[in-house]
Amino acid sequence: MSRTGDVVAEFQSRGLIHDSTDRAELSARSTSSMMSAYVGFDPTSNSLHVGNLLGQVSLRRFQLLGHRPVVLAGGATGMVGDPSGRSEERNLLDADTLANNVECIKRQLEKLLDFSAGPQQALLVDNATWTKDVTALDFLRDVGKHITVNQMLAKDSVKSRLTDGNGLSFTEFSYMLLQANDFRHLCEHHGCEMQMGGSDQWGNITAGIDLIRKTLGKGAYGLTWPLVTKSDGSKFGKTADGAVWLDAERTSPYQFRQFWMQVADADIARMLTQFSLRSLEDINDIVRQQTERPESRVAQRALAREMTAMVHGEDAAEAAEQAADVLFGANPVSASKTALEAVLGEVESTTMGRAALGDVVGLLVTTGLAGSNSEARRLLSQRSVRANGEQLDEFSKLDSVALLHGRWLLLRKGKTTYHMVDFA
Repeated sequence: MSRTGDVVAEFQSRGLIHDSTDRAELSARSTSSMMSAYVGFDPTSNSLHVGNLLGQVSLRRFQLLGHRPVVLAGGATGMVGDPSGRSEERNLLDADTLANNVECIKRQLEKLLDFSAGPQQALLVDNATWTKDVTALDFLRDVGKHITVNQMLAKDSVKSRLTDGNGLSFTEFSYMLLQANDFRHLCEHHGCEMQMGGSDQWGNITAGIDLIRKTLGKGAYGLTWPLVTKSDGSKFGKTADGAVWLDAERTSPYQFRQFWMQVADADIARMLTQFSLRSLEDINDIVRQQTERPESRVAQRALAREMTAMVHGEDAAEAAEQAADVLFGANPVSASKTALEAVLGEVESTTMGRAALGDVVGLLVTTGLAGSNSEARRLLSQRSVRANGEQLDEFSKLDSVALLHGRWLLLRKGKTTYHMVDFA
């Protein structure tokens, strides 16, 4: 029997345990043989976001310890909405939308977890498959009778909603029973012994453990990690533009990378420890370098590269890194075609015929970098414009500037204003 890693030791060393069932018992169980654990998410969108990412990375960490990860998509519970950590009820989605969301998210999960053949292969399940045909009476008889209202009212997620003035619908109140039944089903049919999640899920997890004990006569385990927040107390995973998505169509790999690059120095050591799959020894070395030279942002660069490669692939991570270098002043001549395509997605662009290269002033006006011919001439005389890295003046001829990959001219005004001209 192959050796398996200690879940408690690994998660505790990375600050990833907020609550858990008996740690000594869980440690002994996880080192005795392979076990299965699941993390659930409700597919309320067609993409996961950074707020979901710690759960998926934790499952990957669990898999690397020699155990089997299970991802539960809440095709059924997504129609109800989890009240945990929320001050108001979710908008409910129809079955077709939820099914499409699950299919889209499955493709993202395949990059984060190993679904290939083998005992540790990841498993994706949808609770709609075992819930959709259960009648209300069957559910009340088989699940409801085992969990008291007293237990449910004692859960923090319920108490907070009952006291904040917004109330709690019966639909949301029933969510705990549905999630408990999911854990029971996975334990019975897939041998899943543990549920993991954010700290706001502890009440739901313990309800499932109780239901398994009462209906299956088995023990089960639970583990939650602290909710990820910034050092200022604000929620991690949000920007001024909203959620940071794992779908490249909704948040580009470049923007995704920049999100991680903007992690504050006060947060970066903790984020590296919790999100990175690097060894703690490597992480400590990176943090030491960061402490010695904060301006290098070596820790942010390391985390941004790893997370972008994990979610979007190594090629996209490399292109995003090169694109960032270009947009922060590096000479674009050596940038790859993929990197320049990434740049193209982040700046204003115009497609023109090559005759436009003969009129520098007209080109600046057409692209909007100058508001008039006189402003264009002033910018050129002040040497405030670069084309493909070359500084221009009032005597420059663009037809002597080599196009990037034979088609692009990247114009830069000042330090941060760019426009890409495509001469394809």
